[in-house]
Amino acid sequence: MNFDRRELSNTQLLDLYKSLLKPRMIEEKMLILLRQGKVSKWFSGIGQEAISVGITSALDADEYILPMHRNLGVFTGRDIPMHKLFSQWQGKKSGFTKGRDRSFHFGTQEYKIIGMISHLGPQMGVADGIALANKLKKNGKVTAVFTGEGATSEGDFHEALNIAAVWDLPVLFVIENNGYGLSTPTNEQYRCANLADKGVGYGMESHIIDGNNILDVYAKISLLKASMVDNPRPVLLEFKTFRMRGHEEASGTKYVPQELMDEWAIKDPISNYRDYLMSIGVLFEDVDTDIKAKIKAEIDENWAITQAEPDFTALLSEELNDVYMPYDFEAFTPSSTTENIRFIDALSSSLSQSMERHPNLVIMGQDVAEYGGAFKITDGFVAKFGKDRVRNTPICESAVVSAANGLSINGYKAVMEMQFADFVSSGFNPVVNLLAKQHYRWGEKADVVIRMPCGGGTQAGPFHSQTNEAWFTKTPGLKVVYPAFPYDAKGMLNTAINDPNPVIYFEHKQLYRSIHQEVPTNYYTIPFGKAALLQEGNDVTVISFGAGIHWALDTLNKHPNIKADVLDLRSLQPLDTEAIFASVKKTGKCIILQEDTLFGGISSDISALLMENCFQYLDAPVRRVGSLESPIPFVKTLEDQYLPKTRFEKELLELFNY
Repeated sequence: MNFDRRELSNTQLLDLYKSLLKPRMIEEKMLILLRQGKVSKWFSGIGQEAISVGITSALDADEYILPMHRNLGVFTGRDIPMHKLFSQWQGKKSGFTKGRDRSFHFGTQEYKIIGMISHLGPQMGVADGIALANKLKKNGKVTAVFTGEGATSEGDFHEALNIAAVWDLPVLFVIENNGYGLSTPTNEQYRCANLADKGVGYGMESHIIDGNNILDVYAKISLLKASMVDNPRPVLLEFKTFRMRGHEEASGTKYVPQELMDEWAIKDPISNYRDYLMSIGVLFEDVDTDIKAKIKAEIDENWAITQAEPDFTALLSEELNDVYMPYDFEAFTPSSTTENIRFIDALSSSLSQSMERHPNLVIMGQDVAEYGGAFKITDGFVAKFGKDRVRNTPICESAVVSAANGLSINGYKAVMEMQFADFVSSGFNPVVNLLAKQHYRWGEKADVVIRMPCGGGTQAGPFHSQTNEAWFTKTPGLKVVYPAFPYDAKGMLNTAINDPNPVIYFEHKQLYRSIHQEVPTNYYTIPFGKAALLQEGNDVTVISFGAGIHWALDTLNKHPNIKADVLDLRSLQPLDTEAIFASVKKTGKCIILQEDTLFGGISSDISALLMENCFQYLDAPVRRVGSLESPIPFVKTLEDQYLPKTRFEKELLELFNY
């Protein structure tokens, strides 16, 4: 192995050596503890330390790094107290996740490290968002994100690289090519000669680096970082290295040919660098012994601190209170000055006024810039706010959701338009596994609103007509809003943007241009979790939301003899159970109308809640009405049959006469 010190001083050379030794010695300690049954699981980075250490040493302390399982050198390189890391691994309360997630699945704003989730790919999109925020701030900062050669097969990898290339984002995409994705060798993972070759397809600069040579890693990253200040751009880096242990310790390494293990053992990044420092008179045996003794003492001392910490008692209130980031609703009162506008105009007004109120708000989505979005809701926004803040995205929902999260992590607010709610399936993973769980896992906000144009009645067929709110009401950590009127649409979208928690904001397409209402011209907010009582009566409680509310009102207008409480839920998570229970206790009868198919929908949960909390007040079984148990069809006669509007009238009359 050839080392070139370049302009590095003796002190710098020794500091790199110490930085390499620390994660190696911690790992060796962990492997002993693992065999003793004192550690439950371990993902080893032995043999790969030069990559983590070299990159972390070259970056500034305030530059974000997004590591993976085997990047202990990133954490130690940012000088996180060892006992804090040990507590995290041991599931102690003082760990970064309070025992809610394991090993390296955490982030910390204090040390500018954003940890991974097991799905691997989304963190590359998060890096895009962090880098975009840096670019908007014009602070010259670089973001580094790690992945393995196996994860380069994931769609998120390609989506993230494409976005970074199109937007010229200052991201270092770091591939640790260690030969195996768990047990699958590289020749079963991809066919190109080198993963760095993939950069060509994205018009992206790429390099191959010896991942076991600490000086090559440090020098290359230092040069790239300096150049990216004046020329922000993404760079794809393939580090050739090897994993000397199993995927995790339980896996073993029997699937690896012994000659390959022997070959890479000779290339150990620490022993070779140690020999080099000895050969040039920078390191000596007594100094080496002293360095190792000090690191060992630090490890033992910090392990003792962690062991002395008691196991914590599970507190139900603490668990539930940490699912969402605390948010004190900001009440802005609507003005008496109004204008009669459509649903679509109310949304546009909210976004425009929110962009003025929040200079750190970025709107992203397919065709949202000059074109104004598929439904023209952001028409004219580029002229008012500029292309930096109103951004067209490539067609890659998953990476855009992740990038929105990265913007939030780095101090911005993000509104993403999912061109049609149906398309969220292409971005489902980061919504439910990243945004929804982020605050619970490590206390970080996910200040993201995802706008969801949805619903039937427009003969748009199976891929453009779903109303899929039940996919998200089931997921703790998400807030789900579904207004039915322009007044609510504006006020609740303002609230969604103010709220630092992830909000899935449903907008029924059929209401966009068909519903008008007097709407205040000023900026105002409406709290979540408060249903609207649209009309009052003692005969029956009608509960719905979105287009269903209008169907229910139309039906009741045909039957003036039925005096109904009509509850427009407006927000599905949180849900106004207080208003629901109060109404049903008064009327004794309840019918719930949803546009979604019936099984597993929100109406089922409301019905169950009523049976559990209002059974003694009921004079009839709770009725649920929803669409047919089929995909939504295209032809109008089939769509009319699918939707529940006509069936609702029949069910309502039967309940009234029960």
